[in-house]
Amino acid sequence: MLTVGFDLDMTLIDSRPGIRACYQALSVRTGTFIDADLAVTRLGPPLAEELINWFPAEQVEAMADVYREMYPTYAIDATLAMAGAREAIAAVRSAGGRAIVVTAKYEPNAKLHLSHLGIDADAVIGNLWAEGKAEALREYDAGVYVGDHTGDVRGARMARALSVAVATGPCDADELRAAGADVVLKDLLEFPAWLADHRRTHA
Repeated sequence: MLTVGFDLDMTLIDSRPGIRACYQALSVRTGTFIDADLAVTRLGPPLAEELINWFPAEQVEAMADVYREMYPTYAIDATLAMAGAREAIAAVRSAGGRAIVVTAKYEPNAKLHLSHLGIDADAVIGNLWAEGKAEALREYDAGVYVGDHTGDVRGARMARALSVAVATGPCDADELRAAGADVVLKDLLEFPAWLADHRRTHA
């Protein structure tokens, strides 16, 4: 069966408004300055890699727990689907395939996002980043992984899946190509046509 994996933040969803709001609320709650506008320009890596910029190392784990607890209140309603997200999932389904989401995001919150936006994935696997994503991609026998970050490219390559990159996140098209992406699309609106062509040429 054709299995296509998708990253979440800045691939399927534009979580910047919600994450900004959550960081601002965490700043108020803790009395610690967090530049939320800066933080949302570098989404992709695990939460701890951002929090270490604002909190002492020994507090990061506890602050991550607080952030994740606050997240549903501040981030879910404010987050939008990326252009073409639903169409990309539908294209995989119409080809007889399954679409899975593999993300560094805390899995329960990833599922809340998808449910709220009506994006129906066949499986959601959270808490995996970069090369670590290969674990889930191999488990589900994903032949394609779609993401917006060089870390997503590395995960796809580690899993020996085709790396399809969308230039909708913090990494531009040149960075994605340099990281080894097999295909670079402007956004997910281009994905259904690419998938149809890919299936024709690899039938």
